[in-house]
Amino acid sequence: MSSVEKKVVCVTGASGYIASWLVKLLLQYGYTVHATVRDPNDEDKVGHLLKLEGAKERLHIFKADLMEEGSFDSAISGCQGVFHTASPVDFNVIDPQVDVIDPAVKGTLNVLSACKRDSSVRRVVLTSSTAAVLFTGQPLEPDVVVDETWFSKPQYCGKYPSMKWYIISKTLAEEVAWKYAKENDVDLVSINPGMILGPMLQPKLNDSSTVILNLVNGAQVYANVALPWVHLQDVAEAHIRAFELPSANGRYCLVESVRHHAEIVGMLHEIYPSLEFPNKCGDDEPLMKTFKFSKDKAKSLGIQYIPFKKGLKDTVEDLKEKKIIRIPDN
Repeated sequence: MSSVEKKVVCVTGASGYIASWLVKLLLQYGYTVHATVRDPNDEDKVGHLLKLEGAKERLHIFKADLMEEGSFDSAISGCQGVFHTASPVDFNVIDPQVDVIDPAVKGTLNVLSACKRDSSVRRVVLTSSTAAVLFTGQPLEPDVVVDETWFSKPQYCGKYPSMKWYIISKTLAEEVAWKYAKENDVDLVSINPGMILGPMLQPKLNDSSTVILNLVNGAQVYANVALPWVHLQDVAEAHIRAFELPSANGRYCLVESVRHHAEIVGMLHEIYPSLEFPNKCGDDEPLMKTFKFSKDKAKSLGIQYIPFKKGLKDTVEDLKEKKIIRIPDN
């Protein structure tokens, strides 16, 4: 990473899985960071951020709520860049509209409108997802290569029922973000990562790590799904480079590889041969086919992906270190 002019940036939803790592790297690179959380007095939300290197000197915590218009104004004031990561990641919703869709969509518009009002903001980097890319109605076959020109459509977002409302929320949020940016001349770049691997900074277990936890923690079967995966550190780096590089534009899909759960279980067997893992699929259907993602555009950000297998081990070792799972030393 080349030296950067010291800048002030805002990270929304700073206590989250991706955002916490983004704050960590921004502080390491010399940025001053305005970090927004819903409750600055919640130790679980801010404690791990305040312990980061450089936090004492250059981290400022702000209270903001996705559903409150204008609540991001003070945090964004004077910032050259805004990283909008705040959006619910919840695969077990009770009221989809209230729990995930409204915060994702209205929250994105509230943040973008705050950016529009502050003349210091030169670029907004939106944390989107491959959820907003994959669900077009086109079959996903081994010879298919997904790229940044794909946009999900809500009517096709029910392929994974447990993730349906999250997928719809990310799809609608990115849709309104691009519309707002075009109509209001906001310089917007979106980062669209797959499922995330890697160690957590925040104390609360996130839904992405839970997918791996369930495979290690005594599950009898594995799901018949093939999902795109990427290491958390690559995702955080990509956000920063998308802000720093003048040539960055549009969307960037971040996927190291697409893996079926059967393949993930096989890798876990290799890494932890003394442990038992699920040895059969949860249904009798043919295994879902894998597919590919183009890496061409991500390369323009200088991203050289951390291999999936390392990310898998990083995740499990982190869960072990935090005593979320118990694995005897091999």
